[in-house]
Amino acid sequence: MSFFAELEHFSANTAAIDAHGTPYRYGELVDAADTFGRALQTDRKSLVFILCRNNIETLAGYLGTLRAGHTGVLLAANTDRGLMANLLELYRPDFIWGPSDRGGDARFTWKGYALSAGPSPREEAIHPELALLLSTSGSTGSPKMVRLTAANLEANAQSIAEYLALDETERPITSLPMNYSYGLSVVNSHLKVGATLLLTDASIITRPFWTAFNDLKATSFAGVPYTYEMLRRIKFFTMDLPGLRTMTQAGGKLTPEFAREFAEYAAANQLRFFIMYGQTEATARISYVPPEQAVEKHRSIGVAIPRGELRLIDGDGNPITQPGVDGELVYTGPNVMLGYAQSSADLVKGNELNGELHTGDIARFDDDGFYYVTGRKKRFIKIFGNRVNLDEIEHYLKGRGYVSVCGGRDDLLCVATTEPGKVDEIKKLVTATYGFHHTAVRVAEVAEILKSASGKIQYERIFEGMLD
Repeated sequence: MSFFAELEHFSANTAAIDAHGTPYRYGELVDAADTFGRALQTDRKSLVFILCRNNIETLAGYLGTLRAGHTGVLLAANTDRGLMANLLELYRPDFIWGPSDRGGDARFTWKGYALSAGPSPREEAIHPELALLLSTSGSTGSPKMVRLTAANLEANAQSIAEYLALDETERPITSLPMNYSYGLSVVNSHLKVGATLLLTDASIITRPFWTAFNDLKATSFAGVPYTYEMLRRIKFFTMDLPGLRTMTQAGGKLTPEFAREFAEYAAANQLRFFIMYGQTEATARISYVPPEQAVEKHRSIGVAIPRGELRLIDGDGNPITQPGVDGELVYTGPNVMLGYAQSSADLVKGNELNGELHTGDIARFDDDGFYYVTGRKKRFIKIFGNRVNLDEIEHYLKGRGYVSVCGGRDDLLCVATTEPGKVDEIKKLVTATYGFHHTAVRVAEVAEILKSASGKIQYERIFEGMLD
């Protein structure tokens, strides 16, 4: 059975403590979730938009939807109105569970949330195994969704709980949004073992977050690369955090320097630092670096999670068996999605991937079987016939001290930088280093490097005006 169907096993444990310090036992959470599930009562499998905050209402709505056998769609509560209107038109949910100040006729209310009917009826059926839809980008309004089953959620929660060695004494604080697959995986894996979730929407770089961390005796936090970059700026290494046991990092590649620094800090302070890799298409996690090897393998994404398998293939689909050879990373496991959805018409579709995910990442493995991502399959362009790795140039510039990102198309490399007055300097450096003709390189100064709510760089938005 899935973890969310077995929560009663931990009935007396504290399941969550909200931002006001109010505790909720697992038994109370189950009662709230099942009350919500009964409020959905329909004669068919329903689609429920759940507008997420890191609060008890979101948690109850999410669990109630799954326990009642319906399909949830996790979206940020602050999703732009225009984007939300587009999603409502494309997916036509039966119900919306969100903050009660949204207005509309409520058929059920609990605390600060209300359940209302969707604005337009949906004729299409939902596949019986479809349990959850998550945005592919973790951003607030992407209509492209990943279709996940209860078995996907259970498999990933079980694997994560296993390699993190989680138990009911854990008290993770919600440092990431619940509608983001990484943030959701923290919730699922800890519910799996009867642990206590510390619910907060406070930013990890603010004093209220760390006050709550110590007051509630948190044991772990999760972060994307941007999180760890900010932690260094707020002097994280000097903080007194007596309850901290574990730090996890995923959602992109942390710079080797930062990865090593945090790994060495953890080792010196008897903490565990997990470098991890995943994709929403695989529910969340795909691989991890065991903490005892985090310093030595700080550039690596590690080894496959329990019951998962990693391999590489060349451009013709042939297996790569020699260490040090680049190829596309392919993952196989029970947590791989059914496929994508882009509208309600796709919700009836079944399993299109059969447990195998071509990640789109280029990687290699070493003599110890540890994998290293070296670029994106789609993050390549050709400059006058020569293949160019955009990630490689981006990392090179970062290593030279420039805050910049790279994009472009064939025969045009684009660099966006926040460094004032450095446009000509960067262009000369890139053309000289890589031997590009100056007409093939375009550099522009931008006010900021745009990122999604989960901290991922929004390349399309950054470069949309530079590719004309």
